[in-house]
Amino acid sequence: MHSYSLVRRGLLASACALSVACSDFLAVDNPNVIDVGAIDPVADAGTLANSAQQNFAAALGWSIMYQAWFTGEAQVSETFPTRNEFGRRDVQQSNGNLNVDVWATLATAAASSNLVLKLALPNPTTNLNFTRTALWRGFSFVLMAETFCTGTVESGPELSTAIMLDSAVANFTQAITIGRAINTAEATALANTALVGRARAHLQAGRKTQAAADAAAVPAAFAFTLGYIDDLANRNRLGNRMWQFTLDRGSISVAPDFRVTDSRVRFKAPNQHNLTPQDPSAGAFFIQDKYPAFTTPIRVASKLEADYIAAEAGTTADQLALIAARRAAAGQPGYSGATTASAVLTELLWQKSLDFWLEGKRLGDSRRNPNNMTALPAPGSAYFKAGFAPVGSVTCYPLPLQERDNNPNLRGG
Repeated sequence: MHSYSLVRRGLLASACALSVACSDFLAVDNPNVIDVGAIDPVADAGTLANSAQQNFAAALGWSIMYQAWFTGEAQVSETFPTRNEFGRRDVQQSNGNLNVDVWATLATAAASSNLVLKLALPNPTTNLNFTRTALWRGFSFVLMAETFCTGTVESGPELSTAIMLDSAVANFTQAITIGRAINTAEATALANTALVGRARAHLQAGRKTQAAADAAAVPAAFAFTLGYIDDLANRNRLGNRMWQFTLDRGSISVAPDFRVTDSRVRFKAPNQHNLTPQDPSAGAFFIQDKYPAFTTPIRVASKLEADYIAAEAGTTADQLALIAARRAAAGQPGYSGATTASAVLTELLWQKSLDFWLEGKRLGDSRRNPNNMTALPAPGSAYFKAGFAPVGSVTCYPLPLQERDNNPNLRGG
C-alpha cells in the first residue's frame, strides 16, 4: 500500500517582533503572503506539484461528503438548507455550497495541476512533477464528470461528460507514460494509481474493453491512499473531511440502509459515543467510524476497485465470482438471489457500495447504472426530516451559477 501526505508549506518570512535587530516593531512581513517574484517555477516545481496534490486531497474530502448525502450513504444531520438540497437530491445552480465546497475545490485542483504541466521543466519525459500533476488533474476531471451534469475547464466552454472523461484519460495516460519511464517506487505507484483512474474513466464513458484492459494491468494487492494531518489552524484544508464534519460539525449521520452488520461499514450507534448532531431534528446520530481521526487516510485507487471495474465490464459469471469473494471476505453468507444479468449487476454494485462506502464512487455508479442501485433516495419520497420538500429527481449536479456568471464562455447560459 502506498500512502502520501504531501502538504504545501508556504515560504515563511522571519518575524522580527522579538529581535533586537528590528528598527520598527511594526515592520513585520505577513507570513501568509508569498512574493511571486521570489518563486522560481523550475526550482520550486516540486512544491507546486505537492501543492496541487494537496488541493486535490482537500477537494476529494468535500466530494465524498456531498456524494454521501446525495446517494444515500449518509443523512444531512445539520440545518443548512444548501446541504439539505444534496440530501434531497434537488441541488440548485444557485447553491452556495455547490460552488464553494464542491465545484471550486475541484476546479482549483485541476488548475493548479495544469500550472505545473505547462512549465518548461527539465527532462519532461521523466519528470516526476509531471506524473504527479497529470494524475491529479485526471482525477479532478473524473470527479467532475461523475458528479456534474456538464463541466468546464479554466473559463472554457461548457463540456459534456464524455469530453470531460476524455480529458481525464489523456491526463492519466501522461501520468502512466512518464511514471513508467521513471521507474522508481514512487513513480510506479503514481502510474498505477493513474491506471486505475483511467480504467474508471473508460468504464464511465462506456468503453468496457479499454476499462477491462487497464484494470487487468493493475498489480495484485495495490492500493494508494492520500494522507491527512491534524493541524488545528488548517483542518479545513489538511484534515480528514469526514471526521471534521463528524466531530466539529455533527453533519454526517449514517443512513439507515447502511447501518448494516458488515465489517466494511464501520459506524457507532448513539449509545456508543457522546457526539450530537448539529440539527436536533435529524434524529438518532449514527456516526461514521471509517475515518475516526483528522489523520485518517483516504483510499484513492486500488486493485480491488480495478477488480470491480473488470467485473462490471465482463460477464455475469465474472460478477458472480467477485460477489462471492467479497461477501466471503466480509464474513457474509453467499449470494442466493436471482441470477439474471440485471439482478447480478445490482448485487455487484451493492457489494461495491459496501466496499467503498464513503469513498466517492456511488454517484458515478448510479449515473452508469441508474436501475441497478440499492438504497438511493427515491424521487418523491418523504425527506427524513420534517419541514422539507420531498426527495427530488436530480441525478447529477448543475454547474454553479457563480461559474456561469463569471465564465465569459458561459454567461447567459
